[in-house]
Amino acid sequence: MLHLKCDFLVSVLQPQQTKRLPTCLLCTCLGGSVYCDDTDIESIPPLPKETTHFYARFNKLTKIRKQDFAGLNNLKRIDVTGNKISSIDEDSFRLLPELVELTVASNEIAQVPELPNTMVSIDVSHNKLHSNGIKKETFKDMANLAYLFLSDNELDYVPLPLPDGLRSVHLQNNNIQHINDDTFCNSKDINYVRKPLQDIRLDGNPINLSKTPQAYICLLHMPVGTY
Repeated sequence: MLHLKCDFLVSVLQPQQTKRLPTCLLCTCLGGSVYCDDTDIESIPPLPKETTHFYARFNKLTKIRKQDFAGLNNLKRIDVTGNKISSIDEDSFRLLPELVELTVASNEIAQVPELPNTMVSIDVSHNKLHSNGIKKETFKDMANLAYLFLSDNELDYVPLPLPDGLRSVHLQNNNIQHINDDTFCNSKDINYVRKPLQDIRLDGNPINLSKTPQAYICLLHMPVGTY
């Protein structure tokens, strides 16, 4: 009933009026979760300090500002899929001590923002990301990172190094043309086995994976792609 009431209010009010609504009237607040999906918001509203999960999918967001999440020390998950975000302020996410999941899929992002080392899942798929938009060793110290989704961008190579605990990396539909023996494995240690990594997507790239057989010697599951 509360959600239907909020939907009705958003539908009858003009955009300039919805901007002035309290966050938990414009959106739906349940416990520590704030749902602002399909509300036509153009900026992230002030969030309660106790927010742990924030969803603002399929809106009209174009930018994430540093102050949008400042001081939200309990925030674990952010999902802003399906907006028009092209700009993210420095330190918008990096200082969030509990953040483990960021989904910014289907936007217009050209650069991976700085993130805390607490990350478990990162989804920047379906954006405008080039390889020079990922800083060197961006993911290196993310010991808990298990899921990395970078598909449907304009990457020229696999961002390295990938954390040892990574379980799934999706890089399909990019412009990756080359991988080497150390992309996934350790060419200096023939006994190295990368057990966690069981889901690698490289299909839709201009690369023939059969040309680099040593690149998969440590894997229990071969990458999906063209051989």
